[in-house]
Amino acid sequence: MVLMLLCVGIFSSLSMTSVAHAERIKDLANIQGVRSNQLIGYGLVVGLDGTGDQTTQTPFTLQSTLSMLQSLGVTLPPGTFSQIQLKNVAAVIVTANLPPFAQIGQNLDVTVSAMGNAKTLRGGTLLLSPLKGADGQIYAMAQGNVVIGGASASANGSSATINQLNAGRISAGATVERLIPNNLAGMDIFNLELKSSDFSTASIVVDAINKRFGKPIATAQDSRVIQIAPDNISSANRVQFMAALETINVTPAKGEAKVILNARTGSIVLNQSVELENCAVAHGNLTVVISTTPVISQPSAFSNTGNTVEAKVSQVSLNQDPGNVIQLAGGASLSEVVRGLNAVGATPQDLVAILQAIKASGALRAELEII
Repeated sequence: MVLMLLCVGIFSSLSMTSVAHAERIKDLANIQGVRSNQLIGYGLVVGLDGTGDQTTQTPFTLQSTLSMLQSLGVTLPPGTFSQIQLKNVAAVIVTANLPPFAQIGQNLDVTVSAMGNAKTLRGGTLLLSPLKGADGQIYAMAQGNVVIGGASASANGSSATINQLNAGRISAGATVERLIPNNLAGMDIFNLELKSSDFSTASIVVDAINKRFGKPIATAQDSRVIQIAPDNISSANRVQFMAALETINVTPAKGEAKVILNARTGSIVLNQSVELENCAVAHGNLTVVISTTPVISQPSAFSNTGNTVEAKVSQVSLNQDPGNVIQLAGGASLSEVVRGLNAVGATPQDLVAILQAIKASGALRAELEII
């Protein structure tokens, strides 16, 4: 591949044709402290059709089963432990998200994932399993029939599998047993956290909030946190105040110019803040073809001397496609820039190299991030 970049030092920006639209504050920021919490637990899935864990390789499954039986009043003689074959039981990890303001008795969806060598959890039932938070406290209890979104079939040594068979979900499979303390209604001052740090956007949001309520109740602490101090807002009217706050429409500031390059897949994403100076790109392909043909040399008939000799003859050819030159003018739209790069016949992998070269030449005013 041959890449040639001729860049002209003309400082013109890439003006975008798209128009910035107003967004709600609830789409730009979160209320500090109002978030979900992750729960995790360990349990047993029973009722499997011979597809459970092999206890010789997963001893924790046998140990958990014996502990569960003892809690139910069933005690086995010590000598029978080695004879137990639990083909219908699998040890699993149970996870769930506890949403904010969850109440006791509320149902949650849970995900059940095998942690041993079970072949599939299809048809299994999760036994009562406690779900704990990061503080070690039990916040929910999970139990129910596991629904698997995959399927498998086998016959005469051949098998076919669709989707994942070792993980499934239980809709409304957990019940909340403990509340997470939240004193948002009694707080005189609370904070908004922008999802993306930006001083300009924080200033715009503060101005919009103060204009909406007619008094300076919002103050930007930094590029992410905005402090809200509502005056004369009772606890009964706090919900109405928060609802009015979240529905305020603001037009966020234009974000940082950035080009995302995925070196593995060749994907390229450019945002609307990318600026480009005038430059020209020449792109051509160089192909090298090497072909080798074996040549056999044998002695004449009825000859008692000489041996058969094998030799190889190689031919090398170079094919170079003519380079196409495309000019990328400053002030062009982003769609025109992409169309111009495609016009030179560049593949996604070629575009990665081209954009890196444009950035190195100083014609691309954007941050290159390779993932």
